[in-house]
Amino acid sequence: MPDYTELLQVVKRAATEAVAAGKPSGIYFGKVVSTEPLQISVEQKMILGTAQLVLTRNVTDYETAITAEWETGETSGGSGEEAFEVHKHVISGIKLVTIHNGLSKGDEVILAQQQGGQKYIVLDKVG
Repeated sequence: MPDYTELLQVVKRAATEAVAAGKPSGIYFGKVVSTEPLQISVEQKMILGTAQLVLTRNVTDYETAITAEWETGETSGGSGEEAFEVHKHVISGIKLVTIHNGLSKGDEVILAQQQGGQKYIVLDKVG
């Protein structure tokens, strides 16, 4: 009588892979364990590296333009000269600022798994 054990194993593996391939994306929590290179531990089960991660703007440093309309507080030089009398400065117009949202070691993050599980999108920091 033939031994079908190996064939059975191959069929089981193919079925398991087919189910996994159709798996919808999932939401996971992770913790940054390293920033250079970026590595995130996902639910203490696996470590994801740079090649597996897609970073959203919420978790990166970036520059953006803002509209500023304000005055500084009153200041003076105290020397008694007219140029150093009490005065204010007006800050007005469109200004370029840097938003510091980059990931740091120890940050807890929320991730979305791409369908099929090849990539994970780092959506935001937790808390």
